[in-house]
Amino acid sequence: MTAFARHFLLALQFFTRIPVTGRLAAWVGFSPAMLRASAAHFPGVGWVVGGLTAGVLWGLLALLPPVPAALWVAVVLSTVFSVMLTGAFHEDGLADLADGLGGSAQRERALEIMKDSRIGSYGAIALVLVLLTKVALLALLAQGSGWLAVVALFAAHVTSRTLPLLVIRTLPHVGDTPQSKSKPLAESLSNAGLFAGLLWWALAMALAGWLLPGAPWGPAVLGALVGLAWMWRLLQRRLQGFTGDGLGATQQVCELLFYLGLALALPVLA
Repeated sequence: MTAFARHFLLALQFFTRIPVTGRLAAWVGFSPAMLRASAAHFPGVGWVVGGLTAGVLWGLLALLPPVPAALWVAVVLSTVFSVMLTGAFHEDGLADLADGLGGSAQRERALEIMKDSRIGSYGAIALVLVLLTKVALLALLAQGSGWLAVVALFAAHVTSRTLPLLVIRTLPHVGDTPQSKSKPLAESLSNAGLFAGLLWWALAMALAGWLLPGAPWGPAVLGALVGLAWMWRLLQRRLQGFTGDGLGATQQVCELLFYLGLALALPVLA
């Protein structure tokens, strides 16, 4: 249990702005081997980020006046909260990948562009469109049921942080810089680590099913899997592997398509 807690806190420290400092940071420690082990807890980070963001959305929906515009305000502010909580970690990966793949058809040049911290037109367009689409889909879900949007937000964050584990497991890491943030965690993902990640996800979906048993969670997960398949093929074809930016982009795409799959399935219940 001690190792479990240390690896989980390391993942939380790596992927969020939640402070793990002082004596707690000293107790957690750090090594490349620990960071590799912490990959199993990426979905656990989704529990924290998704749970807190869903709580913010629920609170705003309860406190704001019951008018249509309130849904948009609540969704936008909860999205702002999630971005601040993670330091736009995954959004940054999405923008960098879009700049790289959009800026050059040549693999080496694309990887070089992705290392540039400046954002280009492809990255800006991708970031704006993905954020707008996520906000619009959440507002659409909230119009049908605020509670559905709240639970979906939580489930999507966990699911979208689980599926990149399959990318790590099945594709080679192609970042060639020692400063690569994903390099230490990309060298291996054990069967036990993958099982632990899937367990985090299964518990989250069980909770979502208990909180809202009538929701079409199957189509939502299917949507996220379509996103994973598309991103896996894109990374394999264009880069012959993945980078940290590719993992961040995969999280963003899978989260968006989780909401889309859920939204498309709602008329079936009517």
